[in-house]
This record gives sequence, structure tokens and C-alpha cells, in this order.
Amino acid sequence: MAISLESLLAARLFLSPKLLGNRIFFLSNLGQSGHLSLYAMDAGGSVPEPLLPARIAMPNPELAEGEVFEVFPKLGKILLMLDRDGDEQYQPMLIPLEGGIPEPAFGAAFDGYRVRCLESDPQRNLAYLNAESRTEQMYVTFQANLETGELVKLGQHAWGSSVDGVNADNTKVILVDGYTQGDHTLYRWQAGWPDRKLLYGVPLEERAAGLKVPLNSITNVFFTQGDQGLLFITSLFVDSYGLGYLSLADPAAVQPVEITGVQHSGVGELVKLKHLREARYAMEYNIDGCSWLYEGTFEEAGPTMKLERVLCGRGKLSNGKLEAFSYEQETGRYALSFSTATSSSQIYTIEGESPQTERQHTREHVLGLPEEWLSPGEDASFTSFDGLRISARLYLPAPALGFEGPRPLVYYIHGGPQSQERPDFTWFSMPLIQFLTLGGFAVFVPNTRGSTGYGLSYTKWVDKDFGGKDRLDHVHAMTQVLPQDKRVDVKRAGVVGRSYGGYMTLTLASRHPELWRASVDMFGPYDLITFSQRIPESWKPYFELVIGHPERDREFLLERSPRTYMQQIRCPLLVIQGKNDPRVIERESRDVVEQLQAAGKQVDYLVFVDEGHDVLKYANRVTCYTTIAEFFKTYL
Repeated sequence: MAISLESLLAARLFLSPKLLGNRIFFLSNLGQSGHLSLYAMDAGGSVPEPLLPARIAMPNPELAEGEVFEVFPKLGKILLMLDRDGDEQYQPMLIPLEGGIPEPAFGAAFDGYRVRCLESDPQRNLAYLNAESRTEQMYVTFQANLETGELVKLGQHAWGSSVDGVNADNTKVILVDGYTQGDHTLYRWQAGWPDRKLLYGVPLEERAAGLKVPLNSITNVFFTQGDQGLLFITSLFVDSYGLGYLSLADPAAVQPVEITGVQHSGVGELVKLKHLREARYAMEYNIDGCSWLYEGTFEEAGPTMKLERVLCGRGKLSNGKLEAFSYEQETGRYALSFSTATSSSQIYTIEGESPQTERQHTREHVLGLPEEWLSPGEDASFTSFDGLRISARLYLPAPALGFEGPRPLVYYIHGGPQSQERPDFTWFSMPLIQFLTLGGFAVFVPNTRGSTGYGLSYTKWVDKDFGGKDRLDHVHAMTQVLPQDKRVDVKRAGVVGRSYGGYMTLTLASRHPELWRASVDMFGPYDLITFSQRIPESWKPYFELVIGHPERDREFLLERSPRTYMQQIRCPLLVIQGKNDPRVIERESRDVVEQLQAAGKQVDYLVFVDEGHDVLKYANRVTCYTTIAEFFKTYL
């Protein structure tokens, strides 16, 4: 049966909703251009109004590592963080609330920098901007006044100096240097101070050789009432993350915060803490890939957090991913963007408390495809070669499609590697997975060691071990686990991955060629030495810690690079790349293609000239998905 990809992608995206009175501001790909743009509509329902010219694309909020837009009602403006076709060179721009042509918020002050918006205070027209140098290993953080144009420097460092907590009157700020996953040091800045001062932790540059510093993972920091202390997420007491409290009168030790009222069960992590008002907070959990959101009260004397209300995780807001949520303090309303494995992101609002009212403001769905044709997936977690439990899901063609016999297998590897594949129709992975199952393929999606979502220890497995035990997890799945499932045919298997998943695709196709009949690499690092030399200067310290130093660790990096084994590849390879990608530059993928072509191997190359480290635009997604599906149909 012929399945139209346009039908599957007809469900448009609704992301990052923010409430302002009777208006909802949000990102969507509603327009004919098919790229993300900024819109507004009435909360009670109206035709969405575009706020930007059709030629301007908003960036992927998943990659931006900060807010891509913020509404400043007193100023009558919206702050945007804009790049050019995925190059991630974000610059702060302003437009009127009713929309318009973006203009630089601070003139040429950030030329030569990539800028992220980390925090904001719309009541005081303040934004906290982290400026990443394009020419040296340095980040500089500012308190930026959008009304006056004043930029107050808070601190700078090669390890980020990122704002992660601001008090109510914006006179005190917490900055974090982050070295690797979980390894953080906190600094404090106060109005009138010329520079930041150390608050908690041991700076990397001050550590003696061999010194073991406990990983604290401190993030989502909030000043408690009266600025007596700090409340935050930490891994100091719970590997899957919990809450910690630090008294500013005695900042030497962090206290654990008892959490009561948890309603969910399963394996997962605490992923977000957000202050709402007074002693009220929202807490978000990722449990088996699905989102739970609570509202609760913090008691500083305990210290304890009492969760009193489930906002997301039950009813129609269940078994999916919370893309984003925002809170309107004046009314107590929430705006949410929520997605599942079979439904793209929709906008909801939650009003009232007992009972709460959930209102769905969008009704996007795939066109002409009955729900029973889509695959919800099933748990396929397994025990790996060394006894470690590996989370995974298996997506099989729906019974209603009528496919018979063992299905050819597509083995899908997520990026990161410190990331996670979740039941989320919004971004690139799930529509491709569904399109493949509609075409009769089984799709296996593992979250092998190194993934997020299962605790800090699980995530740290991949540090300094790219292509090591993580690779063996995949091999174990293909040789010991999947052959036991008679619904899939591992003799007709292909592998596909994006970014780190592209690296692992190249690794598996070259080092274990007997397992595959086809492989698809999307912007994957091919040579870990050239990759680490080609990334932006400010990213190099981090990659030297988690992957290796291109000179001191040269032999190790060569041993773990797909380039070393490419002559062993047997199956046809498709390479896909965005021309503007700053993370894995186009030259890295072209090197793969040229080496294989010189060796007489079968390789195809697809480059998108208006994309970066993703494929976001509608027409490009159609081309990309179709090319991948046809490639696998041909060879599997």
C-alpha cells in the first residue's frame, strides 16, 4: 500500500508556548516555507498571526541551549535569538509585540560571538546573555537591559560561566562552570562586584593531580525567599537526581531535600525545577521517556518539597513528552506543548487547581492515516554483555497494515551521545520511524549506555570511551537479543543515526560489516581527530575531556575513529549533511564520501544547503525521509 509522506508530515508543530493575558505566543512551522517561525493567537482560539517575515527562520529550541524568544510586555517588544539557516550563530534581536522586522538588540556589541539567552525578567526588561567567542576558548556573561541597552558583565571563563539562578530583584546571580556531565562549580555575583566569586565546588584549574571531586550536577538554581539559601537539582544524594539546599550563610555543605507526594513509578530522572511564586515550584520528571509535571510547596525549615498536584502524566497529557511549559504568575495559568509517539506537539493550557481545567488549543493530526496504522512501540529493554540493563523500544508495523512474516530491520541510533530517544513525534526521529513502519520495516531504538534519562552513572559510561562499551551494547543487541525475536529479520538489517548516532553508524558499518546490508550516516564524526580540530574554539576544552586530546590521545582517537576501518565496509552507504552545520562541518562528511569513492565503495551524498545540525524545513524533511526510506527499501 502506498503511504504519502506529506500525509504523515501534515501535522504541524506547536512549540514553546508563552501566555500574555489572552494571547499565546509560540513557535510553529505553519507557513508555506515550512520552517519554524514565531506566531501569536488568542487563548480562546483565533487564526494564528505570523510575527516575522516569511524569509526568517527561528532556530531549533532543542539545539539552542536557552530561550529562543521571550516576551517583554512593558517594553512592548519580543526578544529573539536568531541564526542563519542552522549555523547556530545566534544574535539577540528585537521585534514589536505585534510583529515586525528584527533589529539588533545591542547594535554590534555581539559581533564575533554566539549568544544564548539563559534567564530573563520581563518585569524589569532584563535578559541574561551568555556570549560564546567564535575565535577563542571563552564565554562572557552579561546582565542585559533591553530598555537602556546597558550590558553589565557578570563573569567570563573558558568553561561557560553560565547564569543558572537570579534573585527576585536581580542583584544576586549564580553562575556555573560546567566541565563534563555532572561536574560543576558554582560562583556568586552581586551588584557592585567587579567579578564573580567562588561559592561551591573546586574549580578545575585548581585541582591537584589525582584529586577526586564528587559530581554534583547542580542546575536549575533558585534563591529561596529572603535570599536565605539556594534550592536546586543535584546528583549528590540520588543518582537519578533529586533536590539540594545550600544555605548562603554556610555554603560549605549541601543538604538533601526530602520529596514527598510522587505519583509515578518507573525508571527515570528529575529533569527540571522551576520557581512559580512564593514557595511554590514546578518539578518535571522523565520516567521511561515519558513526562510527569508536578506543582509543589518548598519548606525551607525541613528542607522538604511536598508535591501536591499532577499537571502532566495522566489523562490526555500522558505517555508522551512535555516539549516545554511556561507559567503566568498573575493568573496561575500554565501553557504546555506536549507530544506523543503518534501525535505531534499540541498547545494546552491548565487553569484552576481543584479541579484543574485542561484546554487544548490546537488539533493537529496526520491526514488520511487512521490512528491504528501508526506504531506506538513496545518496551524492548535488554541485558547487555556485562549485565547492564539497556533501555530500548521496538516499533513494528501496525497489524492493520497487513504485513506478514519477519520484517526487515532498521536499527536507529540517537545523537548526543548524552541524549535520549523518547516517544516524541515533534522532531526528526519519530516521523521517520513511523514512515518506516508504514513501509513495512521494524525499527529498533536503543538508549545504550551514555544516554540520558537513566541516572548520572548511566550517562557517564561514554566519557573517554566513544566507540567502546557503547558499541558493544549495539553488537550484543544485534547478535544476541534481536535474533531471538522472530518478528524481525536481522539478516535484512540497516543502521541509521544522526550526529553521535552517525558516528556510531559509521563505526558499526565498518567494524562489524557482517551485520548490515545498508547504512545511513547523518552528519556523523568520521575522524575524531579532525572532528575535534574543526569544532568551534570554545567547545574544544569540553571535547578534550569527554573524547580525548587530538595530540596527547592521538593513538586512542585513531583506534576509535571510523576512518581507521572504512576499508572494511561492505554495505552501501548514504551520507546526509547540512551545509551550515557548525558541530560536524560539511568537510567531515565529504571526507567520508571521498575516501569511499576512492576505494570503489558504493556511497551516495545528500547535502542540504540551508540546514545546519538538523533537517528542519518541510521540503527538506520530505526529501530526507523519502531518500532514507527508498534507500532501505532498495537494499533491505
